[in-house]
Amino acid sequence: MSVRPLPARAGVRAAAALALGAAATAWSAPAASAASAPDDTVAFKITDPRISESSGLAASTAHPGVVYTHNDSGGVPKIYALGPDGRVLAVLTLGGAGARDWEAMALGKDERGRPAIYVGDIGDNLGGAWPYVTVYRIPEPAQVRSQTIRATRFKIKYADGPRNAETMMINPRTNRLYIASKLFGGAVYEAPKRLRTSGYNVMHKIGKAPAIATDGAFAPDGSTCVIRTYFGARMYAVKPDGRPGRSLGSVSLPFQPQGESITYTPDGRYFLAGSEGDDQPVYKVPVPGETGPSASPSITATTKAEKKDDADQGHRDAGGTRTGLIIALAIAALVGFGLFRRRG
Repeated sequence: MSVRPLPARAGVRAAAALALGAAATAWSAPAASAASAPDDTVAFKITDPRISESSGLAASTAHPGVVYTHNDSGGVPKIYALGPDGRVLAVLTLGGAGARDWEAMALGKDERGRPAIYVGDIGDNLGGAWPYVTVYRIPEPAQVRSQTIRATRFKIKYADGPRNAETMMINPRTNRLYIASKLFGGAVYEAPKRLRTSGYNVMHKIGKAPAIATDGAFAPDGSTCVIRTYFGARMYAVKPDGRPGRSLGSVSLPFQPQGESITYTPDGRYFLAGSEGDDQPVYKVPVPGETGPSASPSITATTKAEKKDDADQGHRDAGGTRTGLIIALAIAALVGFGLFRRRG
């Protein structure tokens, strides 16, 4: 997150993020470092100075090797098309869109079945300060070149009241949109079958999400989905109706200072996991069960007896150590609440 004058809500968020990082460092084993585990490779680094708060990722199926990303709050309504080496190939400006608190993106289709890019302006760090949030859609361009594309806007409300969220996913089979709230007791919300541009699209809770969810994605074939946190990720099976279903287990991720993005590669064999910040690497992590034996150690399966499965509550360092999520989240909550109270 870049350093610039911030409104109160952003100050709360920045302090919370710093607390998370500090707690993670403090509660790691002495030998811990920010290195990735052996099975993880750096797909590319985002070094363009225009992208300092990458908060969403989506790998294009129409343009092999292209990955889309965007900045977080306080930026401009732009999507950056990155090449295999992480360099910016094109900038897509969303005409008529705002960029209050962009937190996620996903690939889907429009009402005529054409490829489209969706961006979620769904952050609400004051937990109800905004009467509604917004999802924008643009057609995915046939050519990767810088251009301005008129955006379609969808207003979003939750049936059980406003909430903060950073995770937006679209099922490629049904084209239905899902959002996971960013809470200690997070939940997955389902949008109507077809989004409308008039009025509000009301989302209903359909299941649970990991605590402090920061991003998620469906697999390209729609058979599974993943939701990440600052510390790891959790995979889910997808039910016949297209909804996220039972947990398949947790996937540990490399340490990242503020991990807020994840997507599948177009072949469904790997995750791409990114972080906010300058010159951040995007890691390529094997999807368990998709790349052979080397992926097996990355997942902790949930048994029928529902044994404790907390691999998504700690990232890996060079020695395989996991950090303490509960303590980190407690510190972040206290810092954020204290700032909010003072500024309020």
